[in-house]
Amino acid sequence: MRPFLGYDRALIVTAVEIERATVLAGLGIADPQSDDLETGAPVVVVAAGVGPAAAAAVTAQFTTTAVNDGRPFGVVLSAGIAGGFAGRVEIGGLVVATESIAADLGAAGPDGFESVDDLGFGTARHDADPALLRTLRLALPEAVGGPVLTVSTVTGTAETKEAVQKRHPDAVAEGMEGFGVATAARLWPGTAFGEIRTVSNAVGPRDRAAWRIPQALETLREAFATLAGR
Repeated sequence: MRPFLGYDRALIVTAVEIERATVLAGLGIADPQSDDLETGAPVVVVAAGVGPAAAAAVTAQFTTTAVNDGRPFGVVLSAGIAGGFAGRVEIGGLVVATESIAADLGAAGPDGFESVDDLGFGTARHDADPALLRTLRLALPEAVGGPVLTVSTVTGTAETKEAVQKRHPDAVAEGMEGFGVATAARLWPGTAFGEIRTVSNAVGPRDRAAWRIPQALETLREAFATLAGR
């Protein structure tokens, strides 16, 4: 495979195996590769598990091993399906994150939610790499750009959706791994981070009958086929 998005090595982190298999299919890697970094593969796709902690731990493991082996990843992408905010992105649509935000990292109190930024304990935001973002937007012009939220508990009621949107009015989608992947990728200066999501359902009251996971997975496959020049 030629350099992916202009980078000699790329790490793509999904949550679960079906997302990983979908990304591999889009890239045209017919025989799912081993997660063994000893192969030195130009593109490594790994299913890290659900949630920001698992995503950060596995991303850190892979990026550290790659650096120690002298074959660092130039780009790390968080990829998978997500919930989309109605009116900003349609079900089955594609999202490219301008930033990944840990939306529930902070403290609740009588005056409402305070992020770790508000508390002075660090940051709950990681911007996408500007050059990578431009490349993704050019390659995927149909994608909706905007902040993608990372949560440990999926928004499932009208009340929580309203509260989240009040705090993040520009958010386009909600996932569970992006901020964790970004946190680990940023340990290595010069490593570009980005997040790509496809929408399987609307953020808000849980209605599993309305979920369109196969449609979102097909959009994910098509997006990575485009990025691979296929």
